[in-house]
Amino acid sequence: MNNESATRCGLVALVGRPNVGKSTLLNFLLEQKLSITSRKPQTTRQQVLGVKTVDSDQMIFVDTPGLHRNEPKAINKAMNRSATSAMSDVDLVLFLIDRAKWTEEDSWILEKIESASAPVALVINKMDLLDDPNSLLPELETLQARSNFAGVFPVSALRQKNLDVLESFVREQLPEGHHLFPEGQITNRTERFLAAELIREKIIRQLCDELPHTSAVEIEGFQSDDRGVLHISAIIFVERDGQKRIVIGTGGARLRSIGTEARRDMEKAFDNKVMLKLWVKVKSGWSDDIRALRSLGLEGDT
Repeated sequence: MNNESATRCGLVALVGRPNVGKSTLLNFLLEQKLSITSRKPQTTRQQVLGVKTVDSDQMIFVDTPGLHRNEPKAINKAMNRSATSAMSDVDLVLFLIDRAKWTEEDSWILEKIESASAPVALVINKMDLLDDPNSLLPELETLQARSNFAGVFPVSALRQKNLDVLESFVREQLPEGHHLFPEGQITNRTERFLAAELIREKIIRQLCDELPHTSAVEIEGFQSDDRGVLHISAIIFVERDGQKRIVIGTGGARLRSIGTEARRDMEKAFDNKVMLKLWVKVKSGWSDDIRALRSLGLEGDT
């Protein structure tokens, strides 16, 4: 193959425990919001592919749910399966940790990662939260000694520090091959999926202290009218009547606020005028019901 015309393409899995910044890193690498984020762990529930094409290189990032040792419900088991499956058949694994605060869960995850055939790079995120970045230097050698990492990269995804160095490294690891996605496409997910995720993000952000991870969103309607306005209708599922009252709020105020913020983000994401309608329904025990998870698209990531 002629080196001047050779194209490179590879799959890169973003793996780590919950809330280490995998989705934030993906969004800033893509220079576009794709994965939802919040301060609450386990915000990401399913694999999301983010595609970035630069010249002849195509990087396909796989954002995964945070791996966690406890699996109290079916949804937790499904999230772990989704994250673990992402490590098979990829060309590179980016293992994210939080500011060199190594935990037992990080050790557990590293054991899983080491069974993958792909090289693994350690990414130390949230460096902006260190008062003295140089204080990390003594830890780097210790971290490097934990495994035969292909590289160690201290970064701040939120402040976009050192991301150019990380991206250059990723591009160097890509194997030669044809691009799997056309230039300009940034994900394999549908607009319906992204709409549901944006609604769920607003629920988590506005109600993280009042509502645990027992809500899900299903898009019922998604179509444009003659004027080009996108009409989206969605159901928010919760597990108990009390949670339904929390999501709706006094006089419907909270539901309107969730809808307003979600609609604004949808209009940015879809570059289109959006009319959004939301309903809240109780679906008891959905998060521990395999059939319910499948009906909501939360089982069977590939």
